[in-house]
Amino acid sequence: MIPFLDLKAQYSQIKPEIDAAVARVVSSGHFVLGPEVTAFEERFANYCRTTACRAVNSGTSALHLALLAAGVGSGDEVITVSMTFVATTAAILYSGARPVFVDVDPVTWTMDPSLIEAAITPRTKAILPVHLHGLMADMDPIMAIARRHGLVVIEDAAQAHGAEYRGRRAGSIGDLGCFSFYPGKNLGAFGEGGAVVTDRPEFARRVSLLRDWGQEAKYDHVIAGYNYRMDEIQSAVLNVKLDYIEHWTDARRSLAERYNALLSGLPFARPQPPQYARHVYHVYAVRSERRDDALNRLRDAGIGAGIHYPVPVHLQRAYAELGYRAGDLPVTEMLANDFLSLPIYPELPPERTAEVVGILRSAALRPSADISTRSEHPQSFMTWSHNRRAS
Repeated sequence: MIPFLDLKAQYSQIKPEIDAAVARVVSSGHFVLGPEVTAFEERFANYCRTTACRAVNSGTSALHLALLAAGVGSGDEVITVSMTFVATTAAILYSGARPVFVDVDPVTWTMDPSLIEAAITPRTKAILPVHLHGLMADMDPIMAIARRHGLVVIEDAAQAHGAEYRGRRAGSIGDLGCFSFYPGKNLGAFGEGGAVVTDRPEFARRVSLLRDWGQEAKYDHVIAGYNYRMDEIQSAVLNVKLDYIEHWTDARRSLAERYNALLSGLPFARPQPPQYARHVYHVYAVRSERRDDALNRLRDAGIGAGIHYPVPVHLQRAYAELGYRAGDLPVTEMLANDFLSLPIYPELPPERTAEVVGILRSAALRPSADISTRSEHPQSFMTWSHNRRAS
């Protein structure tokens, strides 16, 4: 058995520190926005190389408040991607704005900057790139476009704790960066949690107000706000785990290198991060026309595997009112058809990657007549992707 994720293994390695931190909170009597939250905000801001961090109760809340702090509201448009979890789109709708989707780059699987300007209208207020699977979007051209058009950039870094783009950390390049600390994330709490980071004092102040009922002082409500506060136990857990995140990131990257080597020569297109990027591998996804067969074989062998994400947001029934149809975002839809996520977590014994790839090899060697085929082989798609990127 190889689980997709093993949070118990992580807890067992740091149990004394976690238990002591939780007990400290319980003994203190401070449970919401207390000293643990304050300490975590300072430490996580330093980790992200930003001047401010505001902790909230989920990654979705972080996105929602970042949008509101940036002045996004009713009638506005926010350019983003559909290759993401639905929370990205939901937060835009919560703010009263409308999401406008652009396709992703076929090599990095993140927002394609070359498509942004064509999507800008007089109503466009912000650009919201998503750092998918732990790889940052191509931020320099995104920022250049935003500055030319007077737009705000909000990074969805929910999967990218510690990822880097040309030496800069996720969350530090845009006007605001948003993180999730859902338990399965690279830096995960023991429940829900999130944060907004920024170098803009006015944005930090507005997020502080919005997360706590708009209070400037107790019972002094200066704006209408929300109950989006982080509790002390989550911050205490995160303060412990923050000491280990670089070690865990190194382990993830080492496992990804093993997967890359073992998959060489097999018809599974692998992540191709640019040389200047530090991919932190929240998810290790491959692409294959035999995805469903490979997924079933892995599960039959007791190996945890998944798909991130099988139906892109623009084709979800819940968002049909946005008016998108199949074929509108061809690269996104191709990826959704082919993605397969493999087990990757710091506690995974490195040698077990060979077991995972052994099952994939058996799927690759199965006669093509035995499976339903698609119109395009992943390798031919990657060749097209390379040529497209070079042109």
